[in-house]
Amino acid sequence: MERKIQLNSGQQQVVQTLSGPLLVLAGAGTGKTRVVTFRVAKLIETGISPERILAVTFTNKAAREMKERVGKKLGNRYETRPVISTFHSYCVRILRRRIGLLGFPNLFSIYNTGDQEAAARQVLRDIKASKGNIKPSDFLRRISRWKSAGVRAEDALNHLEDDASDYVMAIAYRRYQELLKTLGAIDFDDILLLTEEIFHRFPETLRAESNLFDHLLVDEYQDTNLCQYRIIKALALPHRNICVVGDDDQSIYSWRG
Repeated sequence: MERKIQLNSGQQQVVQTLSGPLLVLAGAGTGKTRVVTFRVAKLIETGISPERILAVTFTNKAAREMKERVGKKLGNRYETRPVISTFHSYCVRILRRRIGLLGFPNLFSIYNTGDQEAAARQVLRDIKASKGNIKPSDFLRRISRWKSAGVRAEDALNHLEDDASDYVMAIAYRRYQELLKTLGAIDFDDILLLTEEIFHRFPETLRAESNLFDHLLVDEYQDTNLCQYRIIKALALPHRNICVVGDDDQSIYSWRG
């Protein structure tokens, strides 16, 4: 016989607070994912259709674990299931539906590291930067930081650091994005950046995407970067039913301030 899991008073408060924005901060091993699972089940028990709930986390392993826990909790009582995904996987779904708005083919490719490095070498060679000290790997790390902060290629010149090579990288960034678009491809960081761009440039599309859900939940919220924050904020804005759970002591971005 399966042991019935009990929630403490703090966890019960999170599970019972079902409307409006909710921030939950808790340390490692305190049952954060368990609380998300119970909260999803509680929402469904109060009449929210499972498919109207979106829960996102940051790794495929965490998403699989959450799906398994929610599946066990719900059993066979419902025909549909909540949408549980990583940030990137869910944004890929959006791009498959909407990326044509930005002039990309719907059947776009997602470049791996090798593909990115080949494109970077071509761009650096085209602008004569390959003869300098800029390596493709350094260039890709730099534009990844720009993209994680939501800085697009056309704005990179306004976000230069002290390094003299930053100006050249900003110029190369624009050429790199143009090359990928010509090839019908995006890179891993573009998944978030282009989703945010669609939301920003096409308000009617944002409304259509946000209207798919009544409740949003984010696990491991401390790992959210600026681009992810703006995406989830935009999706939650119409109803403001968002619950984020995390441990601020474990933030992977804390060292960046």
